Amino acid sequence: MTKFLLVYHGGNPPTSKEEGEKSMAAWTKWIGGLGKSLTDVGNPTGASKTVAPGGKISAGGGGNPTTGYSILDATNLDAAVAAVKNCPQLAAGGTIEVAEITPVM
Repeated sequence: MTKFLLVYHGGNPPTSKEEGEKSMAAWTKWIGGLGKSLTDVGNPTGASKTVAPGGKISAGGGGNPTTGYSILDATNLDAAVAAVKNCPQLAAGGTIEVAEITPVM
């Protein structure tokens, strides 16, 4: 199995307690459906700064800031992409970047 980094971008947060509960239920169902292949459920992200060459620092994550992450085991990139097609992040208007984690050693 290969590890893939799922990077969540954007998405609309729930606007009510009821929406929040519905969102959490959708995430719980999606996570449960992936079982042990989701090796790190991850978390949402908070404030960030971007560091550029020369030490320039800017607030935020640029034009497409990260809003969360997970780590998934899959046989290949296409299988990893297929696994996220029903992720609640998409229903919330966000996107998911799927990137293979390449071992250095």
